[in-house]
Amino acid sequence: MMDSIPRLESKAFGAEQGVMSKWRRKVYSTTQSILLEKGWLFFMVGFLLGRAVILSEVSPFSVAFLATIWLVHKEKAAKVMLAVFAGALSYSIDQGIFILLAMFVFIFLAGLFKNVKNQQRVILLFVFLATIAPRLMLYSITDRLTSYEWMLLVVEGVLGLVLVLIFMQSIPLLSQKKYKPTLKNEEIVCMIILLASILTGTIGWEIYDASMEQVFSRYFVLMLAFVGGAAVGSTVGVVAGLILSLANVANLYQMSLLAFSGLLGGLLKEGNKIGVSIGLFVGTFLVGIYGDSANLLPSILESSIAILLFFLTPASWFKKLSRYIPGTDEYTNEQEQYLQKVRNVTAKRVEQFSDVFEALSKSFQTVEYSPAEQDADYKRETDYFLSQVTEKTCQGCFMKNRCWQQQFDKSYSLMEGLKNDLVEEREPSPRDMRAFENHCVKSKKVMDVMKEELTLFEANRRLQKQVSESKRFVAEQLQGVSEVMDDFAKEILKERHHHEQQEMQIVQGLEQMGIDIEKLDIFSLDKGNIDIEMMVNLYEYRGEGAKLIAPMLSDIMNEVVVVKQEDISPFPNGSCFIVFGSAKEYVVETGVSHAAKGGGVISGDSHTTIELGTGKYAMAISDGMGNGERAHEESVETLRLLQQILQTGIPEKVAIKSINSILSLRSTDEMFATLDLAVINLHNAAVRFLKIGSTPSFIKRGDEMIKVEGSNLPMGIIQEFDVDIVKEQLMADDLLIMMSDGIFEGPKHVENVDVWLKRKIREMKTVDPQEVADLLLEEVVRTRSGEIADDMTVMVAKINKNTPQWAAIPAGHKHAQ
Repeated sequence: MMDSIPRLESKAFGAEQGVMSKWRRKVYSTTQSILLEKGWLFFMVGFLLGRAVILSEVSPFSVAFLATIWLVHKEKAAKVMLAVFAGALSYSIDQGIFILLAMFVFIFLAGLFKNVKNQQRVILLFVFLATIAPRLMLYSITDRLTSYEWMLLVVEGVLGLVLVLIFMQSIPLLSQKKYKPTLKNEEIVCMIILLASILTGTIGWEIYDASMEQVFSRYFVLMLAFVGGAAVGSTVGVVAGLILSLANVANLYQMSLLAFSGLLGGLLKEGNKIGVSIGLFVGTFLVGIYGDSANLLPSILESSIAILLFFLTPASWFKKLSRYIPGTDEYTNEQEQYLQKVRNVTAKRVEQFSDVFEALSKSFQTVEYSPAEQDADYKRETDYFLSQVTEKTCQGCFMKNRCWQQQFDKSYSLMEGLKNDLVEEREPSPRDMRAFENHCVKSKKVMDVMKEELTLFEANRRLQKQVSESKRFVAEQLQGVSEVMDDFAKEILKERHHHEQQEMQIVQGLEQMGIDIEKLDIFSLDKGNIDIEMMVNLYEYRGEGAKLIAPMLSDIMNEVVVVKQEDISPFPNGSCFIVFGSAKEYVVETGVSHAAKGGGVISGDSHTTIELGTGKYAMAISDGMGNGERAHEESVETLRLLQQILQTGIPEKVAIKSINSILSLRSTDEMFATLDLAVINLHNAAVRFLKIGSTPSFIKRGDEMIKVEGSNLPMGIIQEFDVDIVKEQLMADDLLIMMSDGIFEGPKHVENVDVWLKRKIREMKTVDPQEVADLLLEEVVRTRSGEIADDMTVMVAKINKNTPQWAAIPAGHKHAQ
């Protein structure tokens, strides 16, 4: 029973909080409806701008505000005119007359030219004329048209024109019902100018010698310095102080006070509201000391009232305002949420495309028939074939009834046997022919028609086979594209993961080394796929990333970690951005030696090595058919296509079939090329060989020699072919030797080239890849007494265990799990 009492109190408290929150939302919604939808906010702004006067008699705000309302909310223009006129009358009768005349001139011009295109540009001219025309008339009546008045006329007109441009960017923000995700710097400054202009309308309002415009200007400086920091706070202070000092030249020192207070408050914002308030007090005292001592106490009172309002402001207001100010945490969070949403939508769309390609792939896949279904299909083909033959031979024969009604099984069996013999491209046996001649009175004619129909039958079967192979090839290509897009969608969704234990170990390890860290992002700790980014402060960078931080991470992660990317600050104590990732278990060292036929410059052989981003290393040799420029173009084009397709992530088998289709279909010219491809997995040293019309390769492991060969035609000869993949497991210190046919078939007067090549490679004392390639090429050329009878290329790769340059440094903590 006693335990249930706190639970009931908690429920009651929660219900009370819910009621308060609901009441607060209702009040906020009602206030927003009154101010925005019913237009009271614009009426209040119009009233204060009607009172706004600078330089004693210049009032460009009213007409500019009316012009903006005319463009943005024309339905509220009439009520805004009344509010502006009421504000002007509250200032003085002369101000009321001038504002009334100016508004009527503007409305007359705007109504007269309402159908003119480019209204926004024409409105600027209307504001200029509506501002100077009434003023010119009033000056003429009072006989005050001196050069000074003419100057004020021009200044007032130009200011009105500029204010329209400013209000056009700030007024729409006041009526923004929905959250606006971004706010430009220009919009922020324009909003500050609008607020300062509105505050100008409060000049003359005082509470116990405290001017209301000074109270609210300092309040706005406090708010924006607290939210946006020193830059925004000082900007608000300068703009607000400048406009208020134009309204009352005696308050020119207030600009220094507001600017300095905004700067100091922004610098002390880490102290929360108290720190910002201290900044305003310090600014008030410092500027007040150099001013009139009689104004010090009112200035302190104004600052005190502003600070009181500042402390009474709800925290939710600051949070909402922070979303609009660049550089704040709330603004950054909003941007991150937006980017996350865009990233999720993009990834979802890519996944949908991946599903579409997978569905298309399945639609192109051929159905594998069972033996019974294959027999039934063969039976149907035979029936169709024999029906075509009998239609041309037996329909008009007088023995038709005897053969196909009385002796159907015998006739069918004899003709089926003859058809099978012809399909297998052999002449029917004499015994079968004699039996058929004894049975059929038109045996010769039947055989001739059967041979004719067989040609069409075989062509149809080849066409069906080609269609089936093409569908299977398209299905494989679409499946490969689907897998690439699926991997891309996962890569898009890669985001920072929270690994608190590892983060603490890394931070503590860096602190023990005396390295200050600003930022640490851990994206992945998967074995072999570590991805860590950090921002560190170093007085002078001397390779600490590779020498200290990476070895420490290697100890924490229990695998070799290396520096993947560095962006070092050129200044002392600058921020250095470093990216760390998993090192490969193995590295490949390569050497290449080649020669053109007859010692020429252009070789028909081409070779390349490709670093694939998935921890794979590819080596390839292509030999164009023949020699010279044409063969060179064939081999270069083959390797160029191979590199571009492999780097997209499409599997090697599908990539090679794609290249073959391109080479066989892109032109009517015959372009054939061999391809010898080896893809080495740098994580486990497994290698996959894809040999298309190429010569065997060799793996040297100590004194042992392993031969690797495949059987495929060169690419471009036939449109469809199966790619045989040969898999081998390499070990550390192995040598992989790949060669073109110029090397393999080059030795002269050698009966068994395999044995000769193995012996030559085994006898080499060096294990340097480049030296092995050079020596092997030289040995082949020597067998021909220095003659180079064909293009020759040999590639040698040595598989080495990856040993980091810097040993792991114990971090003093347990390894990450």
